[in-house]
Amino acid sequence: MAFLEIDHVDKIFGTNHVLKAISLDVEQHQVVTLIGGSGSGKSTLLRCVNALEEVDGGEIRLDGDRVSGRGVDVDALRREVGIVFQSFNLFPHMTVLQNVTLAPIKVLRLTRGLAEERGIALLKRIGLDAKANEYPDRLSGGQQQRVAIVRAMAMEPRLLLLDEITSALDPELVAEVLNIVRDLAEQGMTMMLATHEMSFAREVSSKVCFLHEGVIHEEGPPEQIFGNPQKERTRAFLQRIIDAGRL
Repeated sequence: MAFLEIDHVDKIFGTNHVLKAISLDVEQHQVVTLIGGSGSGKSTLLRCVNALEEVDGGEIRLDGDRVSGRGVDVDALRREVGIVFQSFNLFPHMTVLQNVTLAPIKVLRLTRGLAEERGIALLKRIGLDAKANEYPDRLSGGQQQRVAIVRAMAMEPRLLLLDEITSALDPELVAEVLNIVRDLAEQGMTMMLATHEMSFAREVSSKVCFLHEGVIHEEGPPEQIFGNPQKERTRAFLQRIIDAGRL
């Protein structure tokens, strides 16, 4: 039994069949990367895992427990599964530290003192403890995204989902955000991420899945997917990436 089991999951929006019988296993401490063109279903799959979208078929299980469909405790699930989006979604009227400590205080019922102690420690790990009392609009995009990741980590999730977290950033800010993800991977954090950063995916992933039109068209270790893809569509997608100078 895998830690996360995605079992024949379907998702339909109107007449658009976005996910078609997707099955995927994620083991603890793995980093599974979703690649593919826009509209291939990467973000929708991540949102289904965190119950931001209801599945229309199939089932998702976390550590053996069903976490999709009717009767699921969504609040309990989101204590276990954190998600970070391409837009930072920080509360503009709260300081960095208040953003990081809000959920631990409200959801985990930590005392403010303990939540702030943990929050400062997390901010220190990413070199932003000096910004604890600043407001988000005083930070660069890269700094805001790093705070968003720390905010998710403050809940001590067992699984972290990252949805195109560098897409909204200027190129010079991408590296500082990817370094945080690299550090989390080295520390054994279980992660699923959708990204267009192919070189990073090749470096950090345990497994890479190429999605095309709502189907996992090919999956395997990064050295296979990037070095010796077996399917013609995978090869064509990666060739376009290479031609664009992004791999």
